[in-house]
Amino acid sequence: MTTPLQVTARLRVPVGEQDHVRGPAGAPVTIVEYADFQCHYCGAAYANLHEVLRQRADLVRLVYRHFPIDNIHPYAESAAEAAEAAGQQGRFWPMHDWLYEHQDQLDPVHLSLAVEQLGLRPEEVAAEVERHAHADRVRQDFVGGIRSGVNGTPTLFLNELRYEGGYSVPDLLAAVDSAANT
Repeated sequence: MTTPLQVTARLRVPVGEQDHVRGPAGAPVTIVEYADFQCHYCGAAYANLHEVLRQRADLVRLVYRHFPIDNIHPYAESAAEAAEAAGQQGRFWPMHDWLYEHQDQLDPVHLSLAVEQLGLRPEEVAAEVERHAHADRVRQDFVGGIRSGVNGTPTLFLNELRYEGGYSVPDLLAAVDSAANT
C-alpha cells in the first residue's frame, strides 16, 4: 500500500526590499505572514508571534504581507492602506501594532485618532487612504498570497514552506526551533 505524498505549499514571492520585516536580516528562520487587520484569528496570531519574536529574537524574523478579505471585513483594506501610508512616514510597525491592538476600532474616525496618537501627519495619511495611493501595494501582497496558496488568514510560511501547525506560542516556538535546526 502506498501513501500519497503530502505536498506543502511554497512561498511563490520571495522576501524582498519592499517587504515589512521585523527581526534580524540574517535570522535562520523567516516567517512570512499573510494577514488581515480586521481578522480576529490574525489578532490572536499577532500576540503569539510577538511573543515568539521576543523569545527567539536572534533566530527569527517576521515578514508581514497584506491579505485583506474585504467582503467579510469592511475596514481591512483601508487599514492595510493606512499601514502603508504610515510606512511612508517610517511608522509601519507602530501602525501595524495599533491596528491589531484595537481591532474593534478600525472605522475611519478611530483610524484618524490612531494616526494622531502615533505622531503621523494625519492629513497625509487620510489623503493617501482616500485616493488609494497604496492599493497597488496591498493588491500585490494579496496576489502573491493567492499564488502561494493562501486561502484564509492568518497564513504563515516558515522558510518558504506553508506552516500547517497551531498558532499557540508553544506550537510556534517548536516550529521555529525545528526550522532553525534543519
